[in-house]
Amino acid sequence: MSSAPESRSMADLIGDAFAQFALLIRNEVDLARAELSRTVSKATNAIVFVVAGAVLMMPALVLLLFAIAEGLMNLGLSDALAYLVAGGGAAMTAIGLIWAGVDRLTSRGLKPDATLDQLRRDKTVARELMR
Repeated sequence: MSSAPESRSMADLIGDAFAQFALLIRNEVDLARAELSRTVSKATNAIVFVVAGAVLMMPALVLLLFAIAEGLMNLGLSDALAYLVAGGGAAMTAIGLIWAGVDRLTSRGLKPDATLDQLRRDKTVARELMR
């Protein structure tokens, strides 16, 4: 059984506060670890899908680019110019897709928001307790 609050010494109270604070920090670290693990898992799954799609898309794009170049040649463009137009269009599209993918992998998208919010709340509570 716990002793009555009146009989507890200041040292006991401070010791309990530090024990609770240590437990809180441990819980926050566990939360951060879980959130980071979930974020890494989501990023890994996304990358697997992107790579699989890119591998399967390459032969299809090559055939489509040949078809576009052939159509341009039938319209009267020289072979070299038709291939340049088809390849240039594909290159610009690829640059746009790469840019969009890199933008989604920035640090703001992978930040552990829940953990940071909880740490801010804990800091506020700790300040209130110290008053």
